[in-house]
Amino acid sequence: MSPTQVLIAGDHFVTDALVLDALRAELGPDAVTPSVLTLPWPYEPYGPIAEVDEASGDEDELIAALSGVEVAITQMAPFTSRVLAAADSLKLIVCCRGGPVNVNVAAAAERGIEVRTTPGRNAVAAAEHAVALLLAALRQLPARHASVRAGEWRSDLYALSECGTELGGATVGLVGYGAIGSRVARILRAFDAEVLVHDPYLTDPAETSVPLPELLSRSTAVSLHARLTDETRGMIGAAELARMPRGATLVNTARGGLVDYDAVVDALESGQLGAAAFDVYETEPVATDSRLLSAPRTVLTPHLAGATVQTAERAARLAAEAVASYLKANA
Repeated sequence: MSPTQVLIAGDHFVTDALVLDALRAELGPDAVTPSVLTLPWPYEPYGPIAEVDEASGDEDELIAALSGVEVAITQMAPFTSRVLAAADSLKLIVCCRGGPVNVNVAAAAERGIEVRTTPGRNAVAAAEHAVALLLAALRQLPARHASVRAGEWRSDLYALSECGTELGGATVGLVGYGAIGSRVARILRAFDAEVLVHDPYLTDPAETSVPLPELLSRSTAVSLHARLTDETRGMIGAAELARMPRGATLVNTARGGLVDYDAVVDALESGQLGAAAFDVYETEPVATDSRLLSAPRTVLTPHLAGATVQTAERAARLAAEAVASYLKANA
């Protein structure tokens, strides 16, 4: 059997070299004939390209690279309807992320092109980042760090009104209980926190999903891990924040569209929220005039919860396993 023609459209995170090494480890050195297209992300921001989102690169360049290719592996390449229409030999796209937002899945299905993803690739990284943000928010670590660097030594921070709170013994509500949320729960329980879960699609028989209003009213901290859908968009707004105990903490490492950030700032300014920590935002990058940038008691990171070496390595390995599964099924 002749080697399968594979295009690796990597970038500077899930690199061409990582994917090629994973393919060779999984399939052997001669099972595929690889070609490479290196996309500019993250040195150039991703964004919408034609009808797909969170994409990087150029449609024409991708079309040229796909000539004679049966399998394409990518994280960011724009597989638009135009690209797919020109890819006569393409049978499989492996998207190195949890959801193929950069692929027109309907157009691929119409052409008999299978689309696979690498779910769980960033679960460890995103879960750890969420807990790190929660701890940083509870103890206001960025502000304390900045204070020391500014030459201050504030013993007044031992005043009861200035002290942070502990994770041990806290009740933390998790909205969403997939690969990331379930891992966050395990970490939190190791800190001796009580965990509540809200997920209408919960499949873990060891957990019970409580209604969202109940979770909010009982939780001194809430961490969001839900997918963004029509059902979940704007699920945390002024009314939901008002249900939380005064001084509670909100963490969002999922998607910015889940939260009304103006309502969050209002709640921070009034003291209804004691702290908030975010890795995702309604618009990215955050607008320079966003109220969130001057809101009190916040911890903000630039959508990098999944940015670890292991996430990239795991994505490459899962992609190679997907290609192996495809080749075995079509042998």
